[in-house]
Amino acid sequence: MTGKVIIFSAPSGAGKSTVVGHLLGLHPEFEFSISATSRHPRGSERDGVEYYFIDAARFRELIAEDAFVEYEEVYHDRFYGTLKSEVERIWAKGHVIVFDVDVKGGVSLKKYFGSAALSVLIVPPSQEVLEKRLRGRGTDSEEAITERLAKARWELDFAAGKFDAEIVNDRLKDTFALAESTVDGFLNKE
Repeated sequence: MTGKVIIFSAPSGAGKSTVVGHLLGLHPEFEFSISATSRHPRGSERDGVEYYFIDAARFRELIAEDAFVEYEEVYHDRFYGTLKSEVERIWAKGHVIVFDVDVKGGVSLKKYFGSAALSVLIVPPSQEVLEKRLRGRGTDSEEAITERLAKARWELDFAAGKFDAEIVNDRLKDTFALAESTVDGFLNKE
């Protein structure tokens, strides 16, 4: 291990990307780890910025080459993962790696990095609020929203007791303050 790692996980729509973006703006020594995915870009997403977009066949080849710290097939032919080369790239700069990953990915990353990592679970205040947020995005079909809500219920059950901290994202100002103090506490530990 070379440096520190901060892992933010949440069900889709809970607000982890908003929290991560806020923290990245406060800490110039933080660098976002860009995950790889086999899904298609949404909206204005760009390859190498929000994700590395890799088709499913190439993703499988990279798995066989042991190129990932962790990966998961979230839905059929929809993979997400963390490339080892991405970790090496960020640590070579002396930066703290910040992950924005799903719940299973967060648990896997915490196991991999151990005490070098802080794992934080962002939780929606309720399933109803989560559904409203997902619909408000305007990026998913009705089928995808139903699938994401079912997965969120499973993820929250799966995550119980597996993260260093849990933050309920109800009021954004409060969520930011709690995320800042949690991260500062971890960074100030020797």
